Amino acid sequence: MFNPLNRRTFVSSTSAALALSLSPLARSVSADQLKHTAAPRKLLKTLKIGMVRVEGDLTTKFKAAKAAGFDGIELNSPGINVEETRAAIEASGLPVDGSVCSTHWKLHHSDKDPSVRAQALQDLETAIRQTHAVGGHTVLLVVGHGDDGPEEEVWQRSVANIRQVLPLCAELGMTIAIENVWNRFLYDHGGGNDQTAEKFVRYVDEFNSPWVGMQFDIGNHWKYGNPADWIRQLGKRVVKLDIKGFSRSKADWADITEDDLPWVDVRNALDEIGYQGWVAAEVNGGDLERLTRIAQQIDKALNILAEA
Repeated sequence: MFNPLNRRTFVSSTSAALALSLSPLARSVSADQLKHTAAPRKLLKTLKIGMVRVEGDLTTKFKAAKAAGFDGIELNSPGINVEETRAAIEASGLPVDGSVCSTHWKLHHSDKDPSVRAQALQDLETAIRQTHAVGGHTVLLVVGHGDDGPEEEVWQRSVANIRQVLPLCAELGMTIAIENVWNRFLYDHGGGNDQTAEKFVRYVDEFNSPWVGMQFDIGNHWKYGNPADWIRQLGKRVVKLDIKGFSRSKADWADITEDDLPWVDVRNALDEIGYQGWVAAEVNGGDLERLTRIAQQIDKALNILAEA
């Protein structure tokens, strides 16, 4: 797991583009934004393995995540030790729900170099196989980067490359979960905060496959648009959620519920599309106390029903 800001080091948090994102709606999260007006919902909480910063082996980390209140864990692949992971699952009772492609920021499916695209495809195939071997069902993927050329070229090269692995997805029942990130693709990086998810909708639909959807990150594009509206636009294309906080007023990342995200609207949108599934934390991790706090923040933001 990387710090969300460090993970995207090619973006300057002090750029002029950030100034464009500020609006009168940008303010610290209020009590009204966290007030629950509907019955609690049952969603499953997971987190990135790199967030679990406790001493010990993989089993110890799995047990810590479970003790903190999480229902599953996401690993990085390629890089999964299948035997060790199966032992950790057995000992902790915590399943692996998915993985994050560990090389997608370095090896783009939209790269101009065919050899780089070939390696990206090979790594994605490995991630799919390894994740399936330990019981997971999704591989989170950053599909490409705007630095690789005009949007149309990035679009066509990435779709053509990723499409080659869809027969394997069908064979194993694995879903490629595209994350909306700051990769200068499918949105205007220098634009305002009124952008829509229209391009993401068309991009996912380009695959015309039940094995491709969105792992929609609720906080990632609050700078560029309303996440609740994006959820409504994406609809059933949302196969999984990522969650983090972002403050427009501070133009910086924040802890979940310590931001100015419109959580009431987000919850309403999730209910409107009938979302039931996994929500993955992607914030700065820590020890058991820190992880427990993150799990509680997710419950608070999304009004998740606590176990009896």
